Amino acid sequence: MGDEGWRLRRGALQWAKMARDCVIDWLLAGDAAIRWQTLRDLAGASERVWRREQRSVATTGWGARLLALQDADGRWAGGVYTPKWTSTTYTLLLLRDLGLAPGQAQAVRGCRLLLDQGFWSDGGINFWRRSAKRSETCVTAMVLSEARWFGLEDPRMERLVEHLLAAQMPDGGWNCRTTPGYGSATHGSFHTTILALEALLGCPAAAQARARGEEFLLVHRLFRSHRTGQVAKTDFTRFHFPPRWHYDVLRALDYFRAANAPCDARLEDALELVRARSQGDGRWHLAKGHPGKVFFEMEEAGRASRWNTMRALRVLRWAEVAIKGPVTPI
Repeated sequence: MGDEGWRLRRGALQWAKMARDCVIDWLLAGDAAIRWQTLRDLAGASERVWRREQRSVATTGWGARLLALQDADGRWAGGVYTPKWTSTTYTLLLLRDLGLAPGQAQAVRGCRLLLDQGFWSDGGINFWRRSAKRSETCVTAMVLSEARWFGLEDPRMERLVEHLLAAQMPDGGWNCRTTPGYGSATHGSFHTTILALEALLGCPAAAQARARGEEFLLVHRLFRSHRTGQVAKTDFTRFHFPPRWHYDVLRALDYFRAANAPCDARLEDALELVRARSQGDGRWHLAKGHPGKVFFEMEEAGRASRWNTMRALRVLRWAEVAIKGPVTPI
């Protein structure tokens, strides 16, 4: 390569760095929930710095607004599972996604309330005791995920883990529609599987089950039919936040990143989809949200999204190391 070629390459690298720094500055100008994860995953901040920012989720911005809406009895919106998306279950799920620090008293109180209201004789969560005789797998996974994140200490937690492990299907996935009264599914569900994997992340007793669940997603290249290779559901290719109980490709990739999964070529289709969704300015837009009640909107659908940009960038950064894929498109 001649001198002119080297100058062009150096200039391109400098431009890419400037663009990346500009996007990171934009992320750091957002809510505390965005800032602390950006500091940890993209900006190379020390643990002392990002943990200090994480603690501020409880006192400023979206996290503080949600905590202020908790009812006197420990619920949100007067319900344990409904209304969607303002009930206790879904508010705690959102607070987990915001990264509200473990041990926060209001969140722990809410988790204990869910366990007290829903723990069933089969070891899972059943909020519908009059109409259902068995626990529901998706709800069990969500409650377990919240309780484990916020650090609830309760002997019933082990029962939830055991129940979820027992609900795993032969193909490695999970599906709430295997429960009598909900259906007789014989194939894992993308939605239920990601909920179960998130709930079991970091649980030593679940290592083998998680490996099987991850293989279920990998066989499907995260969003394709294992029989035809076609996109299993178009909505899987749209990036939502918050995802609630719904599955999408970015959520799945962010799980593999959080799990520090080894490289696997079957992730490449999903990674390429993420790269392709980047806008010309190195940001990612937000897909239209899932219908339901919300306390407030964090971002506007169809516009540049700090949530999706932060998650996409950290997934691609992880992939660059774990899978030796192309560098991020900014």
